[in-house]
Amino acid sequence: MTAETVTGTTVAGTPLRRRVPLGPDGPVGVLLDPATWRAVPYLLGSMFYGLACFAFLAGTVPISLVLVVVWVGLPLLALTMLAWRGAAMLERRLLRTALGVDIPDPYRPSEGDNLFLRWKDMFVDPATWKDLLYLLLLLPVGIVEFTVSVVLWTLAAALTLAPLPSMLAGEPMNPVGGLVLDTVPEALLCTLAGLALVPVALYATRGMAWLHGLLGVALLGASEKSRLAARAAHLRASRARGVDAAEAERRRIERDLHDGAQQRLLSVAMDLGRAQAKLDTAPQEARELLAQAHRGTKAAIAELRDLARGIHPAILTDRGLNAALSSLAARAPVRVDLSVEVSHRPPPAVESIAYFVVAECLTNLARHSEATEAFVRVSRRGQRVIVEVYDNGVGAAVPRPGGGLSGLADRAATIDGTLSVDSPLGGPTMIRAELPCEW
Repeated sequence: MTAETVTGTTVAGTPLRRRVPLGPDGPVGVLLDPATWRAVPYLLGSMFYGLACFAFLAGTVPISLVLVVVWVGLPLLALTMLAWRGAAMLERRLLRTALGVDIPDPYRPSEGDNLFLRWKDMFVDPATWKDLLYLLLLLPVGIVEFTVSVVLWTLAAALTLAPLPSMLAGEPMNPVGGLVLDTVPEALLCTLAGLALVPVALYATRGMAWLHGLLGVALLGASEKSRLAARAAHLRASRARGVDAAEAERRRIERDLHDGAQQRLLSVAMDLGRAQAKLDTAPQEARELLAQAHRGTKAAIAELRDLARGIHPAILTDRGLNAALSSLAARAPVRVDLSVEVSHRPPPAVESIAYFVVAECLTNLARHSEATEAFVRVSRRGQRVIVEVYDNGVGAAVPRPGGGLSGLADRAATIDGTLSVDSPLGGPTMIRAELPCEW
C-alpha cells in the first residue's frame, strides 16, 4: 500500500522527532523491549563503521588538501565531501532503525545551476562539516561502546554459565581471572552474580544508546537556528494556505448564493408578481402561480439551510462533534460505523475541521468510491485529535490542486495539522487527519 501525505510543510520544515529509547521501567521491561536488542548489534558494530570512515577520511582529506594547490585536489575534495555526506546519511538511517532516533537530512537546498556552484553550496553548508565531525568522533565513541558492551555481556554470560562445567563434567570452573570454582554451591553463587549483572548490562546498553542518540541529534540534525527558520517558513506557508482556503470558501458561498437561492428567490418574486396581476382576471392561474411560488420558497429555504450547514452546522456548535457526525452518518448512502472517543470538546476550529474532513470523505465515498460500508473514528490523544475515515471502495483517491482533499489539507494546515491519504488502486481507502488542539 502506498501512502501520500498532504501537509503544509516540507521535509526541511518537519519537526525533528526524537525517539531516543529510554525503555520501560524495570529490568524485565528493558529485557523484553525490542529496542534494547536492536541497540546491542549497533553498539557492537559502530566501532567498525567508525574505523572504516576514519581510515577513508584520514587518507583522502589530507591528500585532497595537499593537491588543491595544483587544482587536482578540488574534484577529489568534492568527491570526498559527497562520500562523507553519504556516510552520514547512512548513519542517520542506522540510528532510526537501531536506536529509534529519527533525524531528517538537514542540508540546505542548492540553487546552483552547475557542478561548481552546487559544490560551493555544499562547502558552505554547516551540516557538511558537522557530518565530518560526527564521523571522526564515531571511532573513539564506538571503541568505548564496544569495550563496555563486550566486557559487561561477556562477564554476565561467563558468571551465569559458571555451574555448567561442574554440573556436567565435575571439573572446576575458572570463569574470571584467578577465581576457581570447584563446588556447585560456589558456582551457583556466581550464577546469581551473573544474573545480577544482566540488568547492569541492559541499562548500560540503553544508556549508551541514549547518549549516542543525543550525539547524533546534535551533530547530524539541523541546528536550532535552522529548525526555527524552517518552522517560521512552515507557519508562513500554513498561513498562506489558510488565506487561500478562506478566499476559495468565500467564492464558493458567493457562487452558491448567486446560482442557487438567489435565482430561486428571483423566480418566486416573478411568480408572485404574475399572480398579483392575474388575481382579479384569472384567479385560478393566480392560485397556481402562488402554489408554484410556495414550492420555490421552500426549495430556496432548503438550499439556504444546506448552504448554512456547509459554512458551519448549527448542530456542531450546539451539541458537539458526536452529534454532528452522527447526523452526517445518518444521511450517508451506505452504512457508516461511527466511533467518537473525545472525552472533552476540542477548540471550535478543530471541531469544524474534523467535521468537514468526515463530510468531504463521505461525499467522495458516495460519488466515486463504489464503497458499501465505511468506518469513521475520531479520538483524542493528548493534545491532538485524530480523524480516520476508512471505506472498502475502489481506491485511487489522489489529492489534486483545487480538489476536495487538497482543500481539506489546506484547512488542516491553518492550525498546523496534517492530512494523509492511503488509497491504492483497488482499495481500500484510509484518510487520516491529525489536528493539534494547541498551535
